[in-house]
Amino acid sequence: LCLMAAPGKVAAFRLPPLPTIGEIIKLFRLKALKQLSQNFLLDLRLTDKIVKQAGELKNAHVCEVGPGPGGITRSILSAGVEQLLLIEKDARFIPGLQMLSEAAPGKVHIVHGDILTYKMEKAFPQHLKKNWEDEPPNIHIIGNLPFSVSTPLIIKWLENVSKRDGPFIYGRTQMTLTFQKEVGERLTANPGSNQRSRLSVMAQHLCTVENCFVIPGQAFVPKPEVDVAVVHFTPLVQPKIQQPFELVEKVVQSVFQFRRKYCYRGIETLFPENGRLKRTEQLMMTANVDPTLRPFQLSMSQFRNLCNAYRKMCDEDPSLFVFNYREELRQKKMTRSLLESTGQPEQTEEENQL
Repeated sequence: LCLMAAPGKVAAFRLPPLPTIGEIIKLFRLKALKQLSQNFLLDLRLTDKIVKQAGELKNAHVCEVGPGPGGITRSILSAGVEQLLLIEKDARFIPGLQMLSEAAPGKVHIVHGDILTYKMEKAFPQHLKKNWEDEPPNIHIIGNLPFSVSTPLIIKWLENVSKRDGPFIYGRTQMTLTFQKEVGERLTANPGSNQRSRLSVMAQHLCTVENCFVIPGQAFVPKPEVDVAVVHFTPLVQPKIQQPFELVEKVVQSVFQFRRKYCYRGIETLFPENGRLKRTEQLMMTANVDPTLRPFQLSMSQFRNLCNAYRKMCDEDPSLFVFNYREELRQKKMTRSLLESTGQPEQTEEENQL
């Protein structure tokens, strides 16, 4: 361990000389697995740039998701963090990470596990907790995520933000994560943009979302077919839609069900066939939303109005919230199949769309 500083100044943390990431990959015979959508980032200037987007990390507590061979890990340690928690699912990377841990005594804790099931409520010291209304705690989540896990993981974490649990039990924990460029564009897309999607609304109603920069695919080994976006999230003090996560997700998902059609077509899927048109009309009128707008044209305040109006209807008729349009279609299809003696009938347009 090398601590170097000018007299009278606080010593800066420096990692001792270590094998390069490329050498670590060769040493431990690490190969990116296509089925796990793994891509290694070897350029430490780029890993430094990713870590810089997280903000001031001096004396911070950081959780890195999927560190792999440890490129971003080195940049995080060089930023002078207090503690670094590494959560890695692939056992092949653990020996290389242990080498980094030994180079930074007492700073690194390695967990061999799956971030989707890891209990983040106990990941950090209790004294770091802040009130939700305060500035974010000195806790950061950073990760170059495999593409296969990035979307389900961010949806899970957005639900945690909404419920203020998981890593957000400590307050408005910030996240700096990588996604396929297209997913990064969706996360930050404004109303009217072709990239506007369920992900845009769910992320932006709960967080300030910033698309920081794009890393070209050729910077990774092996080179993915797409470029990669670095996205920074800071949870909002007040969500834009003040309704339970499940209700917002159901409404938003329904609206985007038929993204190229008028928005009322998706809204219809919130209601059982019996009384569908009347209830759809009631919802659109209460929310004051033009039924001929396309889903991607709706503003956040229009989504808020739709969620509030739907909540009111669910309070009046609790069976509404548990209604599942796909299940209704499935039941209809089964009934039709039983009635048709000549094999499988043709699918309806809705079944084709879905």
